[in-house]
Amino acid sequence: MGKATGFMEYKREKPTERKPIARLNDWKEYSACFSDSMLKKQGSRCMDCGTPFCHMGMEIQGSTTGCPIHNLIPEWNDLVYRGQWKEALDRLLKTNNFPEFTGRVCPAPCEGSCTLAISDPAVTIKNIERTIIDKGFANGWITPRIPKKKTGKKVAIIGSGPAGLASADQLNQAGHSVTVYERDDRAGGLLMYGIPNMKLDKEIVQRRIGLLQQEGIHFVLNTEVGKDITAEELQQQYDAVILCTGAQKQRDLSIEGRNAEGVHFAMEYLTAATKSLLDSNFNDGAFIDTKGKDVIVIGGGDTGADCVATALRQNCRSVVQFGKHPKLPAERTSDNMWPAYPNVYTLEYAYEEAEARFGSDPREYSIQTKKMVADEYGRVKELHTVEMEKVMGEDGTYFFKEVPGTEKVWPAQYVFIAIGFEGTESAFLTTQLGVETKNHLIADTNGKFKTNVEGIFAAGDARRGQSLIVWAINEGREVAKEVEEYLGLKVV
Repeated sequence: MGKATGFMEYKREKPTERKPIARLNDWKEYSACFSDSMLKKQGSRCMDCGTPFCHMGMEIQGSTTGCPIHNLIPEWNDLVYRGQWKEALDRLLKTNNFPEFTGRVCPAPCEGSCTLAISDPAVTIKNIERTIIDKGFANGWITPRIPKKKTGKKVAIIGSGPAGLASADQLNQAGHSVTVYERDDRAGGLLMYGIPNMKLDKEIVQRRIGLLQQEGIHFVLNTEVGKDITAEELQQQYDAVILCTGAQKQRDLSIEGRNAEGVHFAMEYLTAATKSLLDSNFNDGAFIDTKGKDVIVIGGGDTGADCVATALRQNCRSVVQFGKHPKLPAERTSDNMWPAYPNVYTLEYAYEEAEARFGSDPREYSIQTKKMVADEYGRVKELHTVEMEKVMGEDGTYFFKEVPGTEKVWPAQYVFIAIGFEGTESAFLTTQLGVETKNHLIADTNGKFKTNVEGIFAAGDARRGQSLIVWAINEGREVAKEVEEYLGLKVV
């Protein structure tokens, strides 16, 4: 490394963010990049550690550890320290198709496994990554890469989320003709409608889609394969088909009052808000408006946090997020040691905003919703809950039990369910194709992305289940290799 003692000389700086109370007045991105001088210092903190665990890309204790696409992190950190931004961009793009996405919305498991994080705060890898790609676009270094030759092979990709886009990019650059089918009116899948604008500006997504189009990828929007075009037609027209339909079947709550008006899945809420913002700046009224309402979000993950942030921008009267687990500790515990992902308490963007607006963190821990109660018009008016305690059974396994006397009634005119996803919701498509599924996911052959039907492959959340964007990119790149091998062996 160029600055061998950088990690001893400089402290980790918190990434630049707009003031929480100020950013609630708009839907623009809340985060920003460091200055070049600050980034030089932050890049110099990357140690000459010998074995860069930030590359790992594996799962430990059920969580992602290290970078699943094996970004060459120490190399571009050093180049940033030296001010060689163009070279840093070249190294970044060798492993990552879309750093402008991961640099904004990835939870940065690479930082959790940073060697420096054994005893000190990790290197600000995520912010450095974002700045490299943003400079690439700003300086005109990112230009269309037109394949020099075409193979004559045609590939259809169903779904334009990060897995679909990554596989499309790889196969297009290999010279194959790629068509991406998307049932929504805009390409991007999860990137477009599943993540709020304040985390990932949709101009950033559209910029990449436009670049892929310039490079030769064809996008067919407002088209649901299996309905608007049959699976049989698709198989006749293409040499290979990749299913990247995502894991969009949302988990539901089977409790009393679930069908009351005002109770929605989280993605229904988030998607409508983003679409209305893009279509009309909310002038069309085609969204769920929580202005002046009491909002409860059930589910303690990132999707739930996005619901909190969205409700705050709509000027809700109050917002609370329920989680079933206890509050995380301030530091790693003995059973969560480095390099596993650090399960520690953090104040994410939505919670900072809620604290700025209402004076407290909106999260409630160890809560179970017992029932929802509607008013005389069938609209939800309150939730009944009880606190839960995590205890160890005689067999050594943990379970939750109710704590007597902790029952509580919460006012709510809107409830958003954000408890995860079960798997793919495209059962009619897989049935048409004759593709086997297992546990609501598309089954592959020996982990090689191949389905039981020749010429049909699967990748992303539809294959592996709900996961991170960086895993989706990994899946897209890996399935492209399998398709390449298949197309090479296939007789024209």
